[in-house]
Amino acid sequence: VQQMLDAGATSFYKTEQGQQLYFDFASEKYVPVVDLPGVIVLKSVKERTDVIKKNAGASLIDLGDGVACLEFHSKMNAIGGDTIQMLKYALAEVEKNFLGLVVGNQGVNFCVGANLMLMLLEAQEENWEELDMMGRVFQNATMSLRYSPKPVVVAPFQMTFGGGCEMVLHADRSRAAAETYIGLVEVGVGIIPAGGGTKEMLVRAMDSIPKNVTDADPFPFVKRAFETMALAKVATSAEEARTLGFLTEDDTVSMNTDRLIADAKQEVLALASTGYVAPQPRTDILALGLPALATLKLGIHQMKRGGFISDHDALIGEKLARILTGGDLNHPTRVSEQYLLDLEREAFLSLAGQRKTQERIAHMLKSGKPLGN
Repeated sequence: VQQMLDAGATSFYKTEQGQQLYFDFASEKYVPVVDLPGVIVLKSVKERTDVIKKNAGASLIDLGDGVACLEFHSKMNAIGGDTIQMLKYALAEVEKNFLGLVVGNQGVNFCVGANLMLMLLEAQEENWEELDMMGRVFQNATMSLRYSPKPVVVAPFQMTFGGGCEMVLHADRSRAAAETYIGLVEVGVGIIPAGGGTKEMLVRAMDSIPKNVTDADPFPFVKRAFETMALAKVATSAEEARTLGFLTEDDTVSMNTDRLIADAKQEVLALASTGYVAPQPRTDILALGLPALATLKLGIHQMKRGGFISDHDALIGEKLARILTGGDLNHPTRVSEQYLLDLEREAFLSLAGQRKTQERIAHMLKSGKPLGN
């Protein structure tokens, strides 16, 4: 430290003309920090090049080679109106001027979920139309991400909860850090995944049924998806995330988190170079109907009678089960994604109006811990 002070240096690192420098003790001068091969530092990229657009929630950055990056930087990287606005802008900009998009950041966590404070205030004021609009906007954002004409790769790491997990579920591909803690944990605050997460878990459950088994019973696959969300299961690694359905066999893993953004960029380029074609909205999702709902409800009732869950937990579970089985269908029926999204919002609004849900949200905001009311 004394050597630095004697040389007139006031810090080990500094930035000049968009380039990060460090104090070299041998020459007693500031010299450029050399970027490691295969590593992209978003802070350095933003210092070297102009940010395409930014607001309080996110920034759109040019990573070079025709790939853009949407970087979250809200408090705890929670998803709010600013983040969704930037996602919408990013997808439009990428469609016109880029080969594809990386959604990622280099904060402490990828994303801890939605902005609960805003949700609580709207619910307490009984602004149901505004809450419904918030749900529609987020659903539209995740679906736009899924059906973008250009490939989108999401790069989750560390905590990836709620809305962050829903973005992962709707990406063309995920490049996850090996140490990724991911889950749909909404039941802990008294609601259900309503940004397309419940819908997508049903889609993945049905798609995981072996194609070569013609008489396979689909109910166990739906039951597993139900348990994953109803118990707010969180994968403690990227590999465990595959078994829970949050990552697919096509999704890839980075062992070194420092390389995550660069690896995700390469995934985008690989998808773009092979003639990427966007998927089409699904209208063939099998919903099992009221018989399957009755079976799930029986399990919920037994859990409640056994004292394992509260009355409010049971209510949330029944709302979740109703979406996963298709609502009021008398028999198994093929339904569209939009049909399931509408069921999601209906359940979300119903639960948001419950006093115990509002108590759970308030307790989580105050203590950071779930309330078992």
